[in-house]
Amino acid sequence: MPFASLKEKISSKNYSVSFGEVLKINATVITARGLNVSISDMVKIISNDTNQELVGMVTEIDGSTFFITPFSFVEGFSSGDKVFLDATGLNIPVGDSLLGRIVDPFMRPIDGKGIITDTKMSPIIKAPIAAMKRGMIDEVFSVGVKSIDGLLTCGKGQKLGIFAGSGVGKSTLMGMIVRGSDAPIKVVALIGERGREVPEFIEKNLGGDLTNTVIIVATSDDSPLMRKYGAFAAMSVAEFFKDKQLDVLFIMDSVTRFAMAQREIGLALGEPPTSKGYPPSSLTLLPQLMERAGKEEGKGSITAFFTVLIEGDDMSDPIADQSRSILDGHIVLSREMTDFGIYPPVHILNSASRVMNDIISEEHFRAVLKFRRLYTLLKENETLIRIGAYTKGSDEELDEAIDKKSVMEKFISQGSMYKEDFETSSATLIELMQVSPEQ
Repeated sequence: MPFASLKEKISSKNYSVSFGEVLKINATVITARGLNVSISDMVKIISNDTNQELVGMVTEIDGSTFFITPFSFVEGFSSGDKVFLDATGLNIPVGDSLLGRIVDPFMRPIDGKGIITDTKMSPIIKAPIAAMKRGMIDEVFSVGVKSIDGLLTCGKGQKLGIFAGSGVGKSTLMGMIVRGSDAPIKVVALIGERGREVPEFIEKNLGGDLTNTVIIVATSDDSPLMRKYGAFAAMSVAEFFKDKQLDVLFIMDSVTRFAMAQREIGLALGEPPTSKGYPPSSLTLLPQLMERAGKEEGKGSITAFFTVLIEGDDMSDPIADQSRSILDGHIVLSREMTDFGIYPPVHILNSASRVMNDIISEEHFRAVLKFRRLYTLLKENETLIRIGAYTKGSDEELDEAIDKKSVMEKFISQGSMYKEDFETSSATLIELMQVSPEQ
């Protein structure tokens, strides 16, 4: 090719790296212009003064200007700094080498054990499992906790919520489920909690054992975007193992902090606040995360437990209400039961598993119904019994409930380091309720 023709061809194309510039910065949103971007594009901002880098996401576009929500703090950046499109997009490295590690939402190790290798890139945001590709939940998923396995039995691929106020024992129950579950892979997402709780949860609740476990951490001091996408990143890790036909236990603490992160982002972008200040996007975000768990035909399953912090023990909280409508069951922890020294404080009468009837035997189901009935009678007549106003013999069923009160309370109590398999729990319940196969 003649030199003149080659020069003409090269000069007709723009080979320079395109970049935009920052127009305005506040604590939560950066306004920029000069790039052709789309919603959810990842961008990198480089300071002209210090060469410091900051990664953010395009969350709103208004004509030629666009708005970036940063993944970290904005100190040190100013108007005029350059903005570049990030070619990697919203993807994270996933692989078997994540097992036994503690990482941030970008899968960067924070446990001091060196870099993570042998990974492949996977998108953080994916579509939930298609409705007609979901497998039937027909197998028991044992968690090693008597009150759950016996009375609130969950199945492989089920989504459950753990609802509790502060200081009632969510973290302890989470640790019991992670240790007691026989799932080959366990993914734990600690989103928006105090940094102190992370090593405490690992050492106290998990006993320092991270075998076949991945822990994804985005603490309360991280940016709202890190807390939001930390949950989605953890779900992507669980999906990687599910696609390898493995059964995965996914635990997230907590949905409330996740929704609060979206509340901060939404309000900063001018969304209208609704109940308790939550913008509409906070509520629409919950099914986008939760519906990704489940059982998929031809693949494995993700059995998910999402903790929900009930502010002031108010079960009508908008996040709790929305979560209950999406999940396949709810486990409510009672402050009253902790006052009586019953741990884990699972309030059996306020809790439910929507798939239990389909996965347990008829004999087991009758034992569950009888336990709930007797326990309800005890609660309804507790005051009469305590003041001695009830005369034994007046009600045969209540007499049985009074006789079995101590053994029922013993059944729902369990030491935090103790594990009991599903078969033993169900057999103990059937024997306790004296239910026979012929009944």
